[in-house]
Amino acid sequence: MAKKPKWVIEKEQARRAAASETVWLFGLHAVRDALMNPAREKLRLLVTPNAAEKLADAIGAGGLDPEIHDPRKFKPPIDPQSVHQGAALEVKPLNWGRLDEVAIASEGALRLVLLDRVTDPHNVGAILRSAEVFGAQAVIGTRHHSAPETGALAKTASGALERQPYLRERNLADTIVALQGMGYLVLGLDGEAEQTIEQALDSKRHLPVALVLGAEGPGLRPKTKETVDQLVRIDFAGGFGSLNVSNAAAVALYAAKA
Repeated sequence: MAKKPKWVIEKEQARRAAASETVWLFGLHAVRDALMNPAREKLRLLVTPNAAEKLADAIGAGGLDPEIHDPRKFKPPIDPQSVHQGAALEVKPLNWGRLDEVAIASEGALRLVLLDRVTDPHNVGAILRSAEVFGAQAVIGTRHHSAPETGALAKTASGALERQPYLRERNLADTIVALQGMGYLVLGLDGEAEQTIEQALDSKRHLPVALVLGAEGPGLRPKTKETVDQLVRIDFAGGFGSLNVSNAAAVALYAAKA
């Protein structure tokens, strides 16, 4: 029998690892929203009596028998410093489908947020909240060097993780090119850009728009800058010109609204 090539073996291993991957969500809000989400595959629920009472309706809707633990002995497999509020839920990561399905899921002035190596789960969680508030179709990161679904991300997202598509694509530059092929105007945020978001979108707000944000400090990678349609900046007052990436995403989505 011929030996399998190394790349085939690695691909099979990655597929098996993805199939067995689970996430522990924690906190009343994140657990409640996951229990209420019919698309979320739920595996195990650990709660204190107090949390079980507060989550009674969601537990009934989730169809999962909870494991009730004494608060003094409540030790779910999460970071001991996590503020779990007596509730922890083991789930499978959500599957939002393919890029082309999500990016053109509706008509009108579509908006996307792309993240270039934004690894902090708290930042990504906050960006998911902003994306939901401003009606973005999805937030898109990369499979590597971006924040995966975690309990910390879900807690910061305050429920948005269950409703706001969060895709992680293999290659950001390829994703940008694919979106351009779908008719998206792709704008990369860069503090040194000549035009503001508003100026770049003058008479173009009817178009689908993707906003690309880089990690704090390094910003967008050179390849990303080369691939986007245009670099733009947020118009700051006075000499102040720096925002946390999650705040920048919120401001950019507001500036780019139709």
